[in-house]
Amino acid sequence: MTPVVMIPGDGIGPEVMNATCKVVEAAGGRIDWIEAQAGIPAIEKYGEPLPDVTLDLVRKYRVAIKGPCTTPVGKGFRSINVRLRKDLELYASVRPVKTLPSIKVPYTDVDLIVVRENTEGLYAGIEHYVIPGIVESLRLVTRNAAERILRYAFEMARNLGRRKVTVVHKADVLPLSDGMFLEAAHRVADDYPFIEWDDQPIDRVALGLALDPTRYDVMVMENLFGDVMSDLCAGLVGGLGVVPGANIGSKYAMFEAVHGSAPDIAGKGVANPIALLRSAAMMLDHIGQRDPAARIESSVRRTLERKTGLTRDLGGDGNTASITKELIANLQA
Repeated sequence: MTPVVMIPGDGIGPEVMNATCKVVEAAGGRIDWIEAQAGIPAIEKYGEPLPDVTLDLVRKYRVAIKGPCTTPVGKGFRSINVRLRKDLELYASVRPVKTLPSIKVPYTDVDLIVVRENTEGLYAGIEHYVIPGIVESLRLVTRNAAERILRYAFEMARNLGRRKVTVVHKADVLPLSDGMFLEAAHRVADDYPFIEWDDQPIDRVALGLALDPTRYDVMVMENLFGDVMSDLCAGLVGGLGVVPGANIGSKYAMFEAVHGSAPDIAGKGVANPIALLRSAAMMLDHIGQRDPAARIESSVRRTLERKTGLTRDLGGDGNTASITKELIANLQA
């Protein structure tokens, strides 16, 4: 059994986490769940949305899965996700995006991965008032972090047998920061002569994704660009409710659904657990339990193909319990 920190979160988080744990167990996942808290439950118990005890558990066990968590706005709390990424140095956000059966979208045969630098850029949160009415926000880019995320993308492409890496930038407007990012790309790419790569400005990538997303394979970029592009790419295959996510560092890894906590439907038993479940499959693969991971991915595809028990957002009239039942049944198919 592998210990994994399990953070249910709030809103629909506990419901989709419960469903996910059931399917993981049924798939043969050998996991010892270590429960921790973040979001509203943590505020109620510890007075803050991400208590040190939760961070310490992740540091101890190295791997975590997290449901959606709410950071109250205007209450002086730091973003839970930003703090997790910074404190645990989870520098690589990985978002696989692949066409799924029976989900009606304008595109077919999409199969790409967005790799986002997770610790720098504008999300470093360095801003201040220059004078009243004028705020300056600094976009932090370092050579070490740039080379680290680029090497991660190329190494992942090599390990997964991917055909191409696209480095996304805006060097014509940001010649120093994105220029350094491109220089780093050339250095890193030189170590992978067997992998095709190119670089494209972010606006050209946005247009290219709208016209034909199948032209892209692995895309790597800085923090803000990655935040926007990863959600855009999720929309190509059906939205955040079906796309998994991972945040990887040198020592720790956290897997999560990237959709919100949806408080409007919390407690109604109608939430779709597929995004969190597929994130759990990524987690299983990460810790070497590849057979149950593959079984979960196959079950998701069968469940969508058969259109039985699906939640309303997937075009059905079922609920969390019905789709969980189908996902477990389709593990055996």
